[in-house]
Amino acid sequence: MKRVLISRPMPPQTLAAAEELFDVEVRPSNKPMSSGELRAGFAVYDGMMVTLGDTITSETLADFGRPRCKIVANFGVGYNHIDVAACAAHGVTVSNTPGAVTDATADIAMTLMLATARRAGEGERLVRAGKWEGWHPTQLLGMHVTGKTVGIVGMGRIGQAIARRCHFGFGMSVIYANRSDKAVDFTATQMPLDQVAAKADVVIVAAPGGEETHHLINADVLGSMQPHAILVNIARGNIVDEAALVAALSAGKIGGAGLDVYEHEPKVSPELLKMENVTLFPHLGTSSQEVREEMGLMAVENLRAYFAGEAVPNRID
Repeated sequence: MKRVLISRPMPPQTLAAAEELFDVEVRPSNKPMSSGELRAGFAVYDGMMVTLGDTITSETLADFGRPRCKIVANFGVGYNHIDVAACAAHGVTVSNTPGAVTDATADIAMTLMLATARRAGEGERLVRAGKWEGWHPTQLLGMHVTGKTVGIVGMGRIGQAIARRCHFGFGMSVIYANRSDKAVDFTATQMPLDQVAAKADVVIVAAPGGEETHHLINADVLGSMQPHAILVNIARGNIVDEAALVAALSAGKIGGAGLDVYEHEPKVSPELLKMENVTLFPHLGTSSQEVREEMGLMAVENLRAYFAGEAVPNRID
């Protein structure tokens, strides 16, 4: 029976499925694996299920020719924490869990958009503090999103799911920045990023992480946005230059932000914590029981297929 390390505590069905197939060890901590733990994992186990924060670099594998661990099944769709090329050079297959996360992540984007536009966080804090004195006509006036323009940065599965919700649910016009044109079942116009930033009332970041998108949303892009516009990020934290975002918000260059991810996660810029026009979530993108179980079962299936000599369903090349 193959030995598999699972890097974090997982939902019950995921663990049960893994334990039926493998000799499983579950690492009890929810903290990311250290470089030493990862190197030990490559030496001791046949496969590992890792997740966000478990950073595998070329240095992690530098002491190995061909490690014992031959597959890294990532629990999650984003894999910018894994050097896939380095893994391939050492004979290690990498997989992820696309599809399972699409709708849940799109829903969180909508939650952040609405909460920020309608100042829901401010309102809830007002009520909880016992300072609400009752309804009046000019209280907490926010932005009405119906009929506005949404700009999607990254029109992959998740970007399209967000765009579809905005278009069909709120009658929003959709513009997007993407490396290629996308065929969708609604009207959506591709534009350069700076034009998307300039024209959109809400800019939603849904691009994949990695070197190509590091600080894609920088001071220039933020400076192109309208003063009332909102930035939402449900992708990867380092796609947005967080210092530039703080500066833009402080100067009133944009109207607000809704963030589920952060550049130095779990650390959040102290300035953001003080801003009433910023909605902050603790990386809730896929946080539902059903979705996390589906992700886990997909990761287990990737492991099973590899060890059975079959094509890995969600192999990353």
